[in-house]
Amino acid sequence: MKLRIWLTFLLLFGFWILLSGRLDMMHLGLGLVCSLLVALFSHDLLIRDSGGTLRRLAIFIRFIPFLGWLVFQIIIANIDVARRVIDPRMPLSPGIIKLSSRLKGDMALTTLANSITLTPGTMTLDVVGSDFYIHCLAVEDAEKSLDIEGEFERQVERLWGEGFKVPGSRFSGSPPSPTVNREP
Repeated sequence: MKLRIWLTFLLLFGFWILLSGRLDMMHLGLGLVCSLLVALFSHDLLIRDSGGTLRRLAIFIRFIPFLGWLVFQIIIANIDVARRVIDPRMPLSPGIIKLSSRLKGDMALTTLANSITLTPGTMTLDVVGSDFYIHCLAVEDAEKSLDIEGEFERQVERLWGEGFKVPGSRFSGSPPSPTVNREP
């Protein structure tokens, strides 16, 4: 337990230094105190005992390409939203769609919900079980949205090792087949 507190503290303090950009005694002291307090009260949120060290390392290594892919999707969605705002011929009919996911784990479901919300033009409104209710700017493009969300789900599955065979992993299954239903 003490190791988890110190690891959390070191991660938070390093992040504090990175973001503050100040190396004077006041900022370092404030960062030290804040990082230590946060580490004491929330160390179990960042570093858990579930899974082995190799599994956590594998997730961290898979997170790097996932982050690059997500940033690319955010850029593409930004361009699409900008085009819809600027061009009056582009459809802009907001609505809510329902996406049924095959993801099982809480972290995988949360990652998918947050990834959808981070992407401009979509926002996860609610998650009920494995069903996501997503607000979209253009419901007419639900098939296109379905493809994007299917790819989001595959990327999250790959990240968390759910649902299909990851090289060097013990997980197997078939690729996801999400469904989209229009909600009134």
